[in-house]
Amino acid sequence: MKAYVFPGQGAQFVGMGKELYENSALAKAMFEKANEIIGFRITDLMFNGTDEDLKQTKVTQPAIFLHSVILGSVLPDFKPGMVAGHSLGEFSALVMNKTLSFEDAFRLVIARANAMQKACELAPSTMAAILGLADNVVEEICASIPEVVVAANYNCPGQLVISGSIAGVQIACEKLTAAGAKRALMLNVGGAFHSPLMEPARVELAAAIHATNFANPICPIYQNINAQATIDPNQIKDNLILQLTGAVRWTQTIEAMIAGGASSFTEVGPGTVLQGLVKKVDRQMPTASASILTA
Repeated sequence: MKAYVFPGQGAQFVGMGKELYENSALAKAMFEKANEIIGFRITDLMFNGTDEDLKQTKVTQPAIFLHSVILGSVLPDFKPGMVAGHSLGEFSALVMNKTLSFEDAFRLVIARANAMQKACELAPSTMAAILGLADNVVEEICASIPEVVVAANYNCPGQLVISGSIAGVQIACEKLTAAGAKRALMLNVGGAFHSPLMEPARVELAAAIHATNFANPICPIYQNINAQATIDPNQIKDNLILQLTGAVRWTQTIEAMIAGGASSFTEVGPGTVLQGLVKKVDRQMPTASASILTA
């Protein structure tokens, strides 16, 4: 069974989507529709902007979503048996399994990005990558710290990202290094994604999600919050809302997809990060990137 996975924030690069725009009539039409919806030419920033332009959450998230969904839309014989997305990538996955329309999902991504950026501005916060420790050790040390700091992204065995206040993450990094972490690397991110500090964004996004139509999908989505296969539109909504303040359980998601019958994984979107994470879970699992094809 073919599994398709969609990347999240951090996969962006200058020039993303340009070849699609220039070589596919369908892609060009979708990009222009997106420019109309967002109210400025996001394609200019994607194709010819700077790294700094693309690092803004309000630009990054819509840009990655557009690249992923438009690339997926021009693929021939796209017949997913299951889908999943890393954080933001869940919105791309939900378009590609027909739960959300392109336009509705893009509006939700814009709302999510703006809400998250506002939440980041309310209080200084950050994230850090922790390498070489068992998940339970990281969880226990984070729980022992009085500042806000939690396990946020379970990316693959031995690689976990923590998220919280700047003081909380700094203290956690010191304690985790002392506990034997190979690396505890502070990340250059806008804020504490997937932590309780995103609560204002969760509340704002919840209203937008509840006002949007979610259809019955053509295949299950394995969602970040619980790593379980879901086809119920109402459950999908709830899980998508919980994701903002909850952890991205990517390791568990890939394990569940393999147990559910995944025979290969294709990454659809910018970069190849997710392929590498799949290989860290199962070295023998075939992985691929979606090719940029003309329409």
